[in-house]
Amino acid sequence: MKILVTGANGFIGKNLCVELRNRGFNVLPFDICNSEDNLYELIEVADFIIHLAGINRPLSVDEFYNGNTNFTKKIVDLIIKSGKSIPILFSSTAQAELDNDYGKSKKMAEDFLFDFMQKSNNPVIVYRLTNVFGKWCRPNYNSVVATFCYNIANNLPIEIRDKNYQVKLVYIDDIVKEFIDCLLNKKFALERKTRDVLPTHSISLGELAEKLYCFKETRDTFFVPNFETDFDRKLYATFLSYYSADD
Repeated sequence: MKILVTGANGFIGKNLCVELRNRGFNVLPFDICNSEDNLYELIEVADFIIHLAGINRPLSVDEFYNGNTNFTKKIVDLIIKSGKSIPILFSSTAQAELDNDYGKSKKMAEDFLFDFMQKSNNPVIVYRLTNVFGKWCRPNYNSVVATFCYNIANNLPIEIRDKNYQVKLVYIDDIVKEFIDCLLNKKFALERKTRDVLPTHSISLGELAEKLYCFKETRDTFFVPNFETDFDRKLYATFLSYYSADD
């Protein structure tokens, strides 16, 4: 089975492509910074599209709509041109409910995909993701967990403006599992409805920092960290990934 993954070089894309290959899928990687000349050729041979590519840190507002909305339209246009019906799994954001350009550009892409689904019966699956954490996430970019883990592991300071501020998190491995389960079990219906990846984990910034500093201390005291919850195990695995290979 050939799986076209857009945004293959991104945080979610890298984790997903590794696991897809581990399971024997033929991965067709495409990144938004690549030339779009061969995108149609990939769509022609793809059996399933996982559309992760997007823009969340642009130099101008227009890049939100070009990278999130217009690029999604381009994929749909190329599917129509191919004459095929190809299930599309789209990675959107919880910010699609908010009044900002990132959220609005993602919401417009959602609506365009759902309209395409209703007109053509081409399966469309839309997941709205909240703050994602896990290995290979870039620090000082769009994940507070990645930034805190990297800084604390490397003896750098962190900044907390409101220690009581609650963040809602989802773990990368849970996303990868959900996407592949959807692919394998054909868990899609022709309905205009977004989905969430579960479980999600809520924690305050102050508590998050406290846990990470405790993880840091255990490397000096040699005490095993408290793995009382599933979240603690996921967070510790993430924290370790920000140490250098020598450490």
